[in-house]
Amino acid sequence: MHEALKDYPSVAQMLHATAPREPVYCIYPDLYRDAAAEFVSQFAGRVLYAVKANDHPLVIRLLSEGGVRHFDCASLSEIDSVLQVLPEANCYFMTPVRLRGAAAAARQRYGVRHFLIDHQSGLDLLRSEIDLAGTIVFARMAVHHPAAMQDLSVRFGAPKEDIPGLLRSIAAAGAEPALAFNVGSNVSHPEAYAYAVGVAREVLESLPFKVRLVDIGGGFPKSYPGFAVPPLREYFKTTAEAVRHLPLQDGGEILAEPGRALAAPGLSAVVEVLLRKDCRLYLNDGMYGIFWELRFKGHDRFPVRCFRNGLELRGVTRDFTLFGPTCDSTDVLPGKVELPSDIRPGDYLEFGNIGAYSLAGRTNFNGFLSNNIVTISADLPPFVG
Repeated sequence: MHEALKDYPSVAQMLHATAPREPVYCIYPDLYRDAAAEFVSQFAGRVLYAVKANDHPLVIRLLSEGGVRHFDCASLSEIDSVLQVLPEANCYFMTPVRLRGAAAAARQRYGVRHFLIDHQSGLDLLRSEIDLAGTIVFARMAVHHPAAMQDLSVRFGAPKEDIPGLLRSIAAAGAEPALAFNVGSNVSHPEAYAYAVGVAREVLESLPFKVRLVDIGGGFPKSYPGFAVPPLREYFKTTAEAVRHLPLQDGGEILAEPGRALAAPGLSAVVEVLLRKDCRLYLNDGMYGIFWELRFKGHDRFPVRCFRNGLELRGVTRDFTLFGPTCDSTDVLPGKVELPSDIRPGDYLEFGNIGAYSLAGRTNFNGFLSNNIVTISADLPPFVG
């Protein structure tokens, strides 16, 4: 059992009670349950949570309470983390590059049945570690669309012309062959999925047999200030229409690997203003910490509200440039943030929708690392949605 987190009814009451010197990361349980329930109920297929987006034990449990039963893992550590919280969960080892012996341990120790390869050499390595009878092996295809903020086929994925041969090799090796692809990260338009499914359809129609499972990957986005995307229901509608034309076996099923869409909404970061220099603010967290994802193409800031003496601060605003606490010159958030013009040291900022690729990626560079994580049980922040 994992130690229970300290709970507060609201961020304001947490600030009144603790006046924290270190950043505080606030988990909103209802937001995580709701995000999972929405995705599971509306996506026409099997939902695998991408654990890399946020592997905190409570987040995993809350998503399970919202209906998530399957988990996309990239390491033995992630598999173990999930099963420590949810012993009956279904874990999928969905990376083509694994540590030596990891596939054997996943199969024998944890009963994992789903694996992924993107090259014949990967299949050979997998066969050398495990008996493929009773397993499902996905061949990952390289496919990308400009609507994705990151091209996830740069490192992984075989050219589409190689996929039929890989699928035949998987079947010949004694495993059930399946197809996977990932159109990219933080996909800003549903059309990207229609395009990628269309490519998959061409491949599947060229096969002498039909597959049962097709994994369309992740990339389901979240809106942020200055980075508006369509609602998830538009992505679900587009993918449902596209996959309807795939030549699958009877009882065939589509899989998805949402990370951001499930992880982002339920976490906020409360940070303190340490220093003000005109329109520049220095915070106790930065690009080596909770904001590290802002180094990548896509959104450049998070929704935010300000507190002073435990009360929300409003009034005339202006744009500020925000810096982290480290001595590195790159520790500056890329987007200007609109805040009350009289903000000063000792005030606190709460950044919302920050649950994806934040806790899991932060470092202790220069000795700045906070593990102060709490839950907020009653109040919902104004940036929900």
